[in-house]
Amino acid sequence: MALTGLSAVFLFEMLDNSILNVALPTIGRELAASTVALQWVTNVYAVVFGGLMLVLGAVADRFGRRRVMLVGLVLLAAASAATAFVTTAEELILVRAVMGVAAAMTTPGSIALAFRLFTEEGPRIRAITLVSTVGLVGLAVGPTAGGLVLAIAPWQVLLLVNVPIAALAFLGIRAGIPADDPAGLHRTPADVLGGLLGTGTVVVALVAPTLFVDDGPGSWAPWAATAATVVGAALFVLRERSARHPLLDLALVARPLVSSGLAFKAAAGLAIAGLGYLVTLQLQLAWGWSPAMAAVGMLPQVVVLVAGGPFVNGFVERVGVGRAASVSAATVVVGLAVYSLLGDLGYAWVAVSLVLVAAGMRVVGVVAGFSVLDGLPENRTSIGAALVDTASEVTSAIGIAVAGTILAALVTGTITATPWTPAQSGQFADAVTVAGLVLTAVSAVLVGWAILRTSRATSAPAS
Repeated sequence: MALTGLSAVFLFEMLDNSILNVALPTIGRELAASTVALQWVTNVYAVVFGGLMLVLGAVADRFGRRRVMLVGLVLLAAASAATAFVTTAEELILVRAVMGVAAAMTTPGSIALAFRLFTEEGPRIRAITLVSTVGLVGLAVGPTAGGLVLAIAPWQVLLLVNVPIAALAFLGIRAGIPADDPAGLHRTPADVLGGLLGTGTVVVALVAPTLFVDDGPGSWAPWAATAATVVGAALFVLRERSARHPLLDLALVARPLVSSGLAFKAAAGLAIAGLGYLVTLQLQLAWGWSPAMAAVGMLPQVVVLVAGGPFVNGFVERVGVGRAASVSAATVVVGLAVYSLLGDLGYAWVAVSLVLVAAGMRVVGVVAGFSVLDGLPENRTSIGAALVDTASEVTSAIGIAVAGTILAALVTGTITATPWTPAQSGQFADAVTVAGLVLTAVSAVLVGWAILRTSRATSAPAS
């Protein structure tokens, strides 16, 4: 019952955006929404979700992971049900923002509670693998399911489906997970200023990449947002170092298992988001594939992500958590390098890169999260899971921003205006190579640093 409920939580988080994206044109027509409004229908969820994860992870560690998750599921069901009464784009954006709050209350806890259900490494990894596999199934079937639903039902059904998912999760968690033990909660006072600084920094960090892609590097707005992110991060670090009871104990983050796990997760998030963005543009704009054909072209990645679950446990048991993280993250980097250097030569190389990145991501998504939680005290696992999700959200946004900015800088004219001139085609090919190699280099640095930290963790494990 517990794993059923936790899997349903992760299913919602992965299914939500993937199933809604296919309905954006329909939503735009029916709600008379502008391009900016449609963008915020999806972006507001990610910004609120990413911005509140650290704060709500700290709240869960203090007031109870099970309690916070159950409240979040009620909020999710209520917000999803409210979709039936939406009549304007602004109302839908508000609903999506509330759903982002609910996701921040529930998603990090799903991994933290799955970790705490068991005391041994093997069952813990199997539990996290099961929960993540269910979520990836939602990610994979979302666009297809959404398209089929739109053929016979209004778009609101795509969000109303969250109501039964939330109900299943609520029942499974309430029946299968015991109430929080007060002795296992983190009892220090809340760091309100640190929470405000952390939330603000993550929110601006998630908005900045969107501004780079939409406004271009020649605009002042993305650079102002980037500067605000740097200043906010610096102030957050200063606050956490000086606060008597910090929101995020930086000494815990510096532990080898925790820092290496976060770096592995960040490298994978950067690579897979950047690769997905570049491949989608290449298939449709450079090669002239239809959206449906482009979706088929991404199937190698989807198949590996979904079908790879049963192989994760055996691989980790054979080589160990540390080596599994290193090998899988290195595989992600190799896959991105293959695409950067050979992807323009034909779809076969694109497929190879998609398979390599997905295979690496399938393993590192499990073991990186496990390493972070394993390196933290039991009463800090919720904020640890929130850190993992935040690292993935922020670096995914950065990966898309880096790719989009390089394309905007190197390709003249409007990239979506086709047919291209021969010069634009050559510029696009060069830009894809440059963007891919930049992402490869950054990911490789993160993976190399994480491997060094992992080697240190084996000689000096966290106490």
